[in-house]
Amino acid sequence: QVQLVESGGGLVQAGGSLRLSCAASGRIFSINVMGWYRQAPGKERELVAAITSGGTSNYADSVKGRFTISRDSTKNTVYLQMNSLKPEDTAVYYCSAQMSYGRSWGQGTQVTVSS
Repeated sequence: QVQLVESGGGLVQAGGSLRLSCAASGRIFSINVMGWYRQAPGKERELVAAITSGGTSNYADSVKGRFTISRDSTKNTVYLQMNSLKPEDTAVYYCSAQMSYGRSWGQGTQVTVSS
């Protein structure tokens, strides 16, 4: 299996920046795609950004141009750089790893953007 540990959430004012980190351990060689999802109160969990093992990335329309997903293979870590944050970005952010046999989730990290 794959274990994921997120860090980097917090409280920030609108227009500010945060960087989330997700460290993977375990059967990391089996990971095909890593991604960041978020879930706001009363809403469904949604994909924010994802990056494949080949380095291809995709983003939700709501974060394009503001968020950047990247990875450091030497550290088995994926990052989500979030700039120009808006109050509507407030949510619990989850890291996810997709393997051929299933998906793993991190514990989530709270991001709160004040207006």
